[in-house]
Amino acid sequence: MAGNQPSKPPNPSGANDGWTVVGYLLSGIIVWGGIGWLIDRWLHLNGIPIAIGTILGAGLGTYIVLKRFGST
Repeated sequence: MAGNQPSKPPNPSGANDGWTVVGYLLSGIIVWGGIGWLIDRWLHLNGIPIAIGTILGAGLGTYIVLKRFGST
């Protein structure tokens, strides 16, 4: 019975890591940009919190990527 099971195709090397990196960067930008958007809607600061949140999200996403995948 064990011989009748179909074999799994091999994963491309590094593809999963690449999608993880893209996910971290996009989620950081979206989440922190969204928080900046909420603050901007609340305080009416002409988009400044959105810009700060987006830059902060990109920086934090990059930090997480380097912490997880960077060489030590």
